[in-house]
Amino acid sequence: MDITRKGFDYYENLFDVPYPFDKYDQLFVPEYNMGAMENPGCVTFTEAYIFRGVVPDSRKERRVVTILHELAHMWFGDLVTMKWWNDLWLNESFAEFISTLATAEATEWTGAWTTFLTGEKTWAYRQDSLPSTHPIVADINDLEDVYTNFDGITYAKGASVLKQLVAYVGRTQFLAGVTNYFRKHAFSNTQLRDLLIELEATSGRDLSTWSGLWLETAGTNTLRPQLTATDDGTITSFTIVQTAPADHPTLRPHRMSIGYYGWADNGSDVVRQSQISLDVDGPRTEVPALVGTKRPALIVINDGDLAFAKIRLDDESLTFATANLGKIADSLTRGLIWNAVWDSVRDAETPATTFIDLALTNVLAENESTTIQTVLGQVGTASTIYADPALRTEIHTDVTNRLRQLVRQAPAGSDLQLQLLRCFAANANTSDHAQSLRSVLDGTDGLPGLVVDTDLKWDLLQGLVALGAADDAEVEATLAEDNTATGQHAAARVRASAPTTEAKQAAFASVVDNIDAPNAIIRATGAGFGRAADPTILEPLIDRYISALAPIWETRSYQMCEELIEGLYPLTIASQHLRDATAAWLDTNTSAAPALRRMVIENLADVDRALAAQKVSAGH
Repeated sequence: MDITRKGFDYYENLFDVPYPFDKYDQLFVPEYNMGAMENPGCVTFTEAYIFRGVVPDSRKERRVVTILHELAHMWFGDLVTMKWWNDLWLNESFAEFISTLATAEATEWTGAWTTFLTGEKTWAYRQDSLPSTHPIVADINDLEDVYTNFDGITYAKGASVLKQLVAYVGRTQFLAGVTNYFRKHAFSNTQLRDLLIELEATSGRDLSTWSGLWLETAGTNTLRPQLTATDDGTITSFTIVQTAPADHPTLRPHRMSIGYYGWADNGSDVVRQSQISLDVDGPRTEVPALVGTKRPALIVINDGDLAFAKIRLDDESLTFATANLGKIADSLTRGLIWNAVWDSVRDAETPATTFIDLALTNVLAENESTTIQTVLGQVGTASTIYADPALRTEIHTDVTNRLRQLVRQAPAGSDLQLQLLRCFAANANTSDHAQSLRSVLDGTDGLPGLVVDTDLKWDLLQGLVALGAADDAEVEATLAEDNTATGQHAAARVRASAPTTEAKQAAFASVVDNIDAPNAIIRATGAGFGRAADPTILEPLIDRYISALAPIWETRSYQMCEELIEGLYPLTIASQHLRDATAAWLDTNTSAAPALRRMVIENLADVDRALAAQKVSAGH
């Protein structure tokens, strides 16, 4: 595989440390052993990355990032390995950061940092907002702690913090320090301080305070611009206000930039007109350099996405961005704005319809595949569990109607067309939508450039089954045509989408009562189980889910428990009833295994967040 050879070359040039083993014939992807590696022959692969049809470009890019992530473990994890699991981030955060750097600089996927922002950092922000969040350098007491900390903190937040560290100490100094770290500790085990010593030596900075604030505390800060201006737009004051969640009140230093954006000379593109860099620290950071300047159309803090912090837009910038996001030339800037508005919805500061309007007004102009994938998924969440329950059906139907229109406006045969169609199928909720899906599936509505291959056929069929417009006989017939493991997974997903309580009960039993169900079938069933245009069909499953928690934990492996407890949680309901039932289980099962309680606590947090967002949407 060419990407493998390029990966070795890239890392050797980056670290100035040779590939640590003699053999280059490890396929599909090398992975690390736990400890100083003696045998490089361990091989990891997943057939999900062997595509059998047309897939979104986001999946192709993810395959590249994954390969480079695993190659990075030849250095971070094999050549040098952490002494104990509390420093797991030394392996995973570094592999995540370096693989993105390599993807952006050594492959065709030059927008990898935008992908990192909209993918990894979105994951990290969500994980860090949960009650189960923990420092990047985590306390690991037993094997259950190890399992639970392969999460968005260890991977995505750790990698994000490393990106900021590079900005803080300088890229040249950072890479020199890492190179020295590898040379000094080759084929041995290390801990955090071993790395910091080398970075301090090359950068001249004392990193003990930085480490304490960023690696040894939890929680995400929020940064907001606060400014005043005269009638002619001259800025008279500019302040960055930093806040922290009550449970994790640490305020941290951030190295970041502020960008001014406006219309380019061509009058059609929005471009960066100027930028300043600064250090933000404490609750308020004055920015005197901007006083006296003319206020631009759009102000973006954390411009360039160096800092790990949620950001907000001022009101004028939000209004401009909503109307013109698709005209912003830089994909990373667009990603920052997508994330800022989405975080604001998740934090119950902005109604869900604001994000929906932003997304559906601008998504046709987006050209980053992972951004499209992420935004469309968020639109589905916003229009269902975050929308005002009294208006949910109306909002969801309007969203799906608009998605159908966007499918026809997307370029023929494009990645955007494919993703919009799949999003439409995933959100279809009327008989009219079912007719549209059927016409695409049977070929009577031939969308220009679209290839309805086997995988897309399953997605369209799922939309039909979820609306009661296709039955199990059609699922069986499709499975007979696709008699493969992947076909079995798709059939499980589609059957679990059927729109009756009886079908949901059957799907639940197929993976909970049947203890022989494999991981892939459990995962696929969970992916269809929550699909419900009418969420009330899931109400009877709440008590069944609660009563199954203890038996699941007692009879399954940790991985299976995670798939079942997270995948079958009926979050689609997002009701007070679901919240109360979940909280009651926690109240009466205080002695349950900590890892099990963590999963349930995270589910409860998702419901609480949805209820808060619904309240804001209802009051809008």
